[in-house]
Amino acid sequence: MSSIRHFQVTFDCAEPERLARFWCEVLGYVVPPPPEGFATWDDYDRSLPPERRGAGFACHDPSGVGPRLYFQRVPEGKVVKNRVHLDVRVGTGLVGEERLATLQAECERLVALGATRERVLLADDYDESCIVMQDIEGNEFCLD
Repeated sequence: MSSIRHFQVTFDCAEPERLARFWCEVLGYVVPPPPEGFATWDDYDRSLPPERRGAGFACHDPSGVGPRLYFQRVPEGKVVKNRVHLDVRVGTGLVGEERLATLQAECERLVALGATRERVLLADDYDESCIVMQDIEGNEFCLD
């Protein structure tokens, strides 16, 4: 029998710290403390060669349950739909109007943080409602 593996989710992006801090707000994640010997992440960043400054940033679940998220700067912009996206589970166990109201409230909170609402997919015979969103760099995710 194989063992369970821990994993990290990596985002290619233009502004790693900005996107990481957005996802901290979405998921309740936190930024880890800076490396030993540095009072702040800015202090650490200034110690790097110019081409490495701002090149990466991470955040994690403070309870240690969820995966670490890593954001790395890439030179190219997002051209097409991302091939992996996160489903943010805010309506688990809810159905109908109660679920939709919960999803709408979270959507409004995230739009205020800079996210974009793409479309609402209403419940049908197979699936409950969800809301398709984009983060601050255009990566698609769903409120589920």
